[in-house]
Amino acid sequence: MTKPLIAITMGDPAGIGPEICAKVFASGEARKYARTLVIGDRRALRQAMKTAKIRNLEINPISSPAEGQFLPNSIDLIDLNNADPNKIPMGKVNRLAGKAAMEYLEKGIALAQAKAISALVTAPISKEAIRLAGYHYQGHTELLAARTKAKEYAMMFVSDRLWIMLATIHVPLQRVPKLLNRKKLVQLLKLAHKTLTHLRGTAPRIAVAGLNPHAGENGLFGQEEKKIIAPAVAEAKKLGINVTGPLSPDAVFNLANSGLYDLVLAMYHDQGLIPLKLIAFNKAVNVTVGLPIIRTSVDHGTGFDIAGKGWANAASLAEAIKVAADFSRQA
Repeated sequence: MTKPLIAITMGDPAGIGPEICAKVFASGEARKYARTLVIGDRRALRQAMKTAKIRNLEINPISSPAEGQFLPNSIDLIDLNNADPNKIPMGKVNRLAGKAAMEYLEKGIALAQAKAISALVTAPISKEAIRLAGYHYQGHTELLAARTKAKEYAMMFVSDRLWIMLATIHVPLQRVPKLLNRKKLVQLLKLAHKTLTHLRGTAPRIAVAGLNPHAGENGLFGQEEKKIIAPAVAEAKKLGINVTGPLSPDAVFNLANSGLYDLVLAMYHDQGLIPLKLIAFNKAVNVTVGLPIIRTSVDHGTGFDIAGKGWANAASLAEAIKVAADFSRQA
């Protein structure tokens, strides 16, 4: 069986994106599950290889995925020539770096929509840098949804045992209660059910976390569970979805990690990501579900504090490639 063809966007060139791209190819992990290429800048990639003391790789410039050779010890690179290291200092928020990162993403989306690649894997970007570059999106997810015209989508994180979907994404904590509503939660539960049923062939067991401590303690610590979350769970059950909740947030992730549930719907970003990163840091993968294309990403940020030092860990990128390949085979 022919391996899926996957493009990796290099991410913010001032961060660790170029380094983890170089390292995942140098280790051989990039080729295990897919025919893999990079969308980025040759100069930034060469600088990263020098930083990481990688000497066993050659860069093969290509203009389209069809030209990829996918040879051992080489990186097929679609070079957008937009990240001059002399103008982009490592480890700092930079407008030019933000612009370059988004151009890699735009190119990757276009290739995926044209079916020139099987899936897209993204290295991290700086939300501050892309704002400086004039992009008014909160991150990858929102731009992907806009460009693909996806209406119902969600951020899902996959690890060996703990799978999490987020009800809200990158918003201030004080806005979370106002963004929760029954219709939205039901849509997310339907999306989670559909996605996992398709991937696994069986209906998943889904748990829904409460928003408040002890899932509101029957209204003592908040009304969101009684007025919004519990009615959404009840409606989803009527649709045939195997869902339980709202459950106390301080217990539900342990229950899922122990195997009682296949996925937890978390109410806000850190509620889901703190337990996930505690259990599976550098092993978890971010998947945008509900898009007409397959997109996975690493579970970490740009690493500006370690950029240019050769310390970056490419394990999450390797996992993102593997998950993208698995999803591609199920498509």
